[in-house]
Amino acid sequence: MAFQMPDRGGGPPTGPRIRVGRPSRRVRTLLLTLGVLAVLAMAFTMFAGFWTDWLWYRSVHYSSVFTTTLWTKIGLFFVFGLLMALAVGFNIWLAHRLRPPLSAMSMEQQNLDRYRMGIAPYKKWLLLGITALVGLIAGASASGQWRTWLMWVNGVPFGQKDPQFKLDVAFYAFDLPWYRFLLGFGFAAVIISVIAAALTHYLYGGLRVTSPGARATAAATGHLSVLIGVFVALKAVAYWLDRYGLAVKSSDFKATDNWTGLRYVDANAYLPAKTILFCIAVICALLFFATLWRRTWQLPVIGFGLMVLSAILIGGLYPALVQKFQVQPNEQAKEAPYVEKNLAATREAYDIQGTQVTEYPGKSQTKDKTKLRDDVDAAASVRIMDPNVISPTFQQLQQMRNYYAFPTNLDVDRYAKDGKDQDTVIGLRELNLAGIPKKNWINNHFRYTHGYGVVAAKGTQVDSEGRPVFTESNLPSEGDLGKYEQRIYYGEKTTTYSIVGGPQKEIDYSDDTGEKTFSYKGDGGVDLSNPINRAAYAAAFSEPQILYSGAIGDGSRILYNRTPKERVEAVAPWLTIDGDAYPAVVDGRIQWIVDAYTTTNGYPYASRTTLGDTTADSLTANNNSRAVVAQQNQVNYIRNSVKATVDAYSGDVKLYEWDTDDPVLKTWKKAFPGTVKDKSEISSELMAHLRYPQDLFKVQRELLTRYHVKDANTFLSGSEVWQVPDDPTNKSGDAVPPYYLSMKMPDQDAQAFSLTTTFTPNGRDNLSAFMAVDAEAGTSDYGKIRILKLPTSTTVDGPKQVQSQFNSEQDIAESIRLLRGGDSEVEYGNLLTVPLDGGLLYVEPVYVRGGDLKYPLLRKVLVSYGGNTAFENTLDAALNKVFGAQAAENEQPPDEGDDTTEPPPTSTNPTVREALSDAQKAFDAGQKALEQKDLAAYAEAQKDLEEALQRAEDAQAKADQSAGGKNGDDKNSGDKAGDDKASPDATPTGDAGGGSDTG
Repeated sequence: MAFQMPDRGGGPPTGPRIRVGRPSRRVRTLLLTLGVLAVLAMAFTMFAGFWTDWLWYRSVHYSSVFTTTLWTKIGLFFVFGLLMALAVGFNIWLAHRLRPPLSAMSMEQQNLDRYRMGIAPYKKWLLLGITALVGLIAGASASGQWRTWLMWVNGVPFGQKDPQFKLDVAFYAFDLPWYRFLLGFGFAAVIISVIAAALTHYLYGGLRVTSPGARATAAATGHLSVLIGVFVALKAVAYWLDRYGLAVKSSDFKATDNWTGLRYVDANAYLPAKTILFCIAVICALLFFATLWRRTWQLPVIGFGLMVLSAILIGGLYPALVQKFQVQPNEQAKEAPYVEKNLAATREAYDIQGTQVTEYPGKSQTKDKTKLRDDVDAAASVRIMDPNVISPTFQQLQQMRNYYAFPTNLDVDRYAKDGKDQDTVIGLRELNLAGIPKKNWINNHFRYTHGYGVVAAKGTQVDSEGRPVFTESNLPSEGDLGKYEQRIYYGEKTTTYSIVGGPQKEIDYSDDTGEKTFSYKGDGGVDLSNPINRAAYAAAFSEPQILYSGAIGDGSRILYNRTPKERVEAVAPWLTIDGDAYPAVVDGRIQWIVDAYTTTNGYPYASRTTLGDTTADSLTANNNSRAVVAQQNQVNYIRNSVKATVDAYSGDVKLYEWDTDDPVLKTWKKAFPGTVKDKSEISSELMAHLRYPQDLFKVQRELLTRYHVKDANTFLSGSEVWQVPDDPTNKSGDAVPPYYLSMKMPDQDAQAFSLTTTFTPNGRDNLSAFMAVDAEAGTSDYGKIRILKLPTSTTVDGPKQVQSQFNSEQDIAESIRLLRGGDSEVEYGNLLTVPLDGGLLYVEPVYVRGGDLKYPLLRKVLVSYGGNTAFENTLDAALNKVFGAQAAENEQPPDEGDDTTEPPPTSTNPTVREALSDAQKAFDAGQKALEQKDLAAYAEAQKDLEEALQRAEDAQAKADQSAGGKNGDDKNSGDKAGDDKASPDATPTGDAGGGSDTG
């Protein structure tokens, strides 16, 4: 019933007042219910994210990582959020309490009266709201510093002191970042408090802009002076910390990018300037505090002006004058002592201080090259199977089903065969959801859940058709690796979740008898039998079917976070993960091996590098999954401190300590006790597959382009600066990747599994150095870096020049043209470099994709040594031709100084022309057969092609012999098609990731 209300004037009733637009009780109840449900839904979604994270960490047995990280974040959030809220809230309250009892009568104050009256009823709520807001923002910012806090509170000493202040490196790596955070937090708290207090004083008349009389009350003056004094005192602390910050300060310096540490101007101008400014700031702060008694701003303002002027003159102008008039006229002499400190610190921080640099002639010391042919096999196992090219070949020959796939870049490992290690190209037949016959939720997540089996091939051998010689193949896989669990639930291509182990059977694999089914029996993943877990995952994955699907029941487990790098990064968020995880069969299981690094950017005097830029090469440019995790991280200290494994069946993650002396790892082990296993727990079988990591090697080689020199003057002159060459096998313009290769350096007695690369002079293409690191884990020389430095007085062809030489040889160019006939494509494999008798042997496999044949086959091998070049069907034949081994009995030793064998001239011999014409016809016939998918006709055409090319070579050789026999019969009858397959015992060849110099 409507009722009457008097108006504000108190007069008679004005008539009935009708309630307009007020919703009914039912509507109000509905709206309230919807609001409550919305809040509950948001709360449950937040809970679901938290709960599923907890379940996942518990499932991988790293719940302590989750709880330690969580409680650290919560603690920092509340402590610093509360501190910020109290600081701002207290100053607002104090400014309000110090308000004048009466405000001056002026238009300014009359206007402010409206605001004062408007907020009067809500003062407490407004104060709580402001303090809560700044507290939440500050707490959220502070929680992001959980790594800084844990490193500070758990830091262990490095046992090394910086050369300037004689403080342990731990001060810069662990302490200084935390002090800087505290200082930044203090500045933020004071600035916000000053602003909040000034506004409050202004609102309540303590500060006046246009009113007559004093501009500020004594109380407001004292309050704000103290706050500004605290700010200036913090600035004094900042000046003092800046003194130590000079040791880790980056600056532009012509000697190198990202120069870190003090230079002459820092030590002799900035350092004393910071000390003077510290003293001035302390005095200035005391003057501000003195206003509590003097009630005047005169002296503080003068002191503050003096501090600002000093900062400009002492902190800016004076160092500029020192640089201009003392350093520049005699820069090398002034900077040399500081460069020496930078050289020593950088080499130590990147673990390159033990690099062995040896002078290397670059030219063979043996006049009779035929004697070197047998030395090649001892010098290296030249890998002619390039893991970065032949993935499509694995895919075509061993995929078996469309729902399997191999990675774009295969891996190289070592497996023992008859007691001898054999370089092996290896890949896993992983699940490929893009290839399943019919896509739906059940197929995507319940039926197609895993890959199956390892496929491996010899790295040094191909069959007569140029295909890999598989040592492990078929489905299920069988071969040299014996029995092992072949199912792959965790892999590099497995990026979606699967639900396994429940009522719904999984497709295991298919053979001639049909599809085989399987039900997961492992303990990986999270149990979904609990309805709360199902509801949480339904919310977390935005998939309501998880909550009610009948395909989920007792024993169902959900698998997610399934890539090896993803799992290691999750259980050890304080590690930086290498870009290349690789598989190995260890103790009857497929294990993914992941290299992980501890890093810091607080190592004094060590120059910084950006991981993403330093580790980029032609492989990462085309395959971002090969890129290092945390690409934007700037570091100036790195150690491969942890080797991690991820079980491809169970997803079990294990972290093993690798660098037992690393203080950063010791710090993290204190923060997360029990997460990293001792190095002694690495089994001998696992140790056999561990290797030196590529990303660490790439960081080190980039630093060694400048830091291979130890003399400050040479470093400053820049005359010895090298560069990592571009990959000559493609036109990407990106750096050549390093390659794994079993080889012997000049000072070694036997081959060792190594990681290799080349260097060229800055801005030039000739070779300046060859670098290799012993990559065989468990050996005494593991991690030893050797550099062969070529003379600067003579030029030795670099990778790009060797590649150009290959392409410019007339006979080779003609053969390449024939190989490219029709729809065929020629692909160059890794250009491998091997030191041999003072010279450098280059080997490059050449692959052909012909017509409808969508995968590459090895057709030719390019070899170069001492200016001699060969382009043959097999590595043996190419080596024989380069070294003249087959014609040795019929030849006299070359004249003194004659280090090269002339290539056969381009012949006008009609027999050669006829043979080449037949070769072209055979090639065209092969292409036509491929188009018609007639594999028998294609094989016959390939035989005709080989016979025609052989006739052309034999005819040319015979013509050359009759013309003078200078080059001998490079192609004797032993080099026939049947010889195209190199013997694994007689011709071990190469390693894995690629010969060093694709550069």
